[in-house]
Amino acid sequence: MYTKNNLPTALQPRYVPYTMSTRNGPPPSLVTPSSASEPGQPVPEPAPQPGAEPPAGVSPTAPTVSTPVTMSSSREPRPRRFLFISKWGLIHDLAWEVRKEGSEVRYHIMMKSEREVAEGFVDKVDRWEDSKDWADVIVFDDCEFGALADRLRADGKAVVGGTSYTDKLEMDREFGQEEMRTAGITILPRWEFDSFDAAIAFIKSTPGRYVVKPSGRAQNEKVLSFVGQEEDGLDVLTMLEHYKKGWGGKIKSFQLQKYASGVEVAMGAFFNGTDFLHPVFVNFEHKRMFNDDIGPQTGEMGTSGFWHGSSMLFQQTLFKMRDRLAAVRYTGYIDINCIANSRGIYPLEFTCRFGYPTINLQIEGVLSRWSDVLTGMARGTPVTLRAKRGFQICVVIAVPPFPFLDSDAFRKFSEDAVVIFRKPMNEGIHPCDIRLVDGDWRLTGNSGYVMVVTGSGSTMDDARREAYNRVKNIIIPNMFYRTDIGERWHRDGDLLQTWGYLL
Repeated sequence: MYTKNNLPTALQPRYVPYTMSTRNGPPPSLVTPSSASEPGQPVPEPAPQPGAEPPAGVSPTAPTVSTPVTMSSSREPRPRRFLFISKWGLIHDLAWEVRKEGSEVRYHIMMKSEREVAEGFVDKVDRWEDSKDWADVIVFDDCEFGALADRLRADGKAVVGGTSYTDKLEMDREFGQEEMRTAGITILPRWEFDSFDAAIAFIKSTPGRYVVKPSGRAQNEKVLSFVGQEEDGLDVLTMLEHYKKGWGGKIKSFQLQKYASGVEVAMGAFFNGTDFLHPVFVNFEHKRMFNDDIGPQTGEMGTSGFWHGSSMLFQQTLFKMRDRLAAVRYTGYIDINCIANSRGIYPLEFTCRFGYPTINLQIEGVLSRWSDVLTGMARGTPVTLRAKRGFQICVVIAVPPFPFLDSDAFRKFSEDAVVIFRKPMNEGIHPCDIRLVDGDWRLTGNSGYVMVVTGSGSTMDDARREAYNRVKNIIIPNMFYRTDIGERWHRDGDLLQTWGYLL
């Protein structure tokens, strides 16, 4: 098994504690003028508080602990027990991390086609229902589990996962946008349609540059999102005509959103049922398949990010949703993707669940024990969240047929292929559609989404260097990945600093 205890000395960060903000107003900024270094370099503060230093002998890269730490002064008679429930087999990297910390883990994958994923990494169960009373904490990895998670909470279970309300925030774009507006968040003009003919007529009567975004489950088909390039909207008209012929049965409703230029940036944070945990996570998605944002939408091919204090970016977006999330006792990660420019910050959409590959990147950057973080969120208790200074990036390694689903192509080109490591690796490698067989990592599932490789550094260039050096150590037949993850920061970071959004 891989551990995270060998980060080069030059890149080892200091421990910096962060505590949950109070309910008496916006959390205090964790960045002060005296602590800031060069522009674009986030340096969280305040200074470490008494009792927040790591135990003696524990590496600051990722604590390696043989005995779980309790959430209170009383000692638990046994390791904590975690039940992870997944629809598509997405969350096992986090489950594996929790298991390596000394907790007991069981993992259930609902889709039969994905049941081999994570074999050998964590213990699997065929029926999650048989383990719900065994578990101290139940973790759901995706949206559309909200109603079930609500019932389990009502039964007294400690749950990390969505609610019926947060599921609707993500799945129903119109509802999500209206909730933003009601919360006082500035949003872009948008129009909801359930008819292609009506949308086509609208663009003909109101020419302009628009973005097409399917609602409901169709939004999971990332290739259906379309960003118009023409100011008169003719390219969007053409695309809608094609959608009408080929996807009319799948796209039941969709949204036209007014296009806005600027920096695409996401603001995310963990929520414990009453408030956000700090620091928050500023991140930049790289959604298209090839360098320079060319090719089909994939969900993500990589992400760059950093942990940061309370900034204008947070205060004007995610923070304004706090009371609504507390009202439904949401527990988990939530993210708002935005367009920022000199005129303002404009949220685009919610992600009310763990992000992929965002959670892999967060495992790289968070120094706290994940078993403590998950338990604290599920129980609604204060959580100390420690994170690395500087930057992190992650790179998605894929094989055919990704980003498309084609089981025949996967069997022909990729199934059961072995991942070869040129030299042993014990950090920065996160399994996705992988199973462990006799010590070998083998490809399984049917998507070709193989693994995520991460790196950290005091600058974005340092983080890129570490991640891509790790990528070079990996050999998989037909593997591909983007080589420009994190390069946008030099421009995007300067703009965000110039506009004052990171202050």
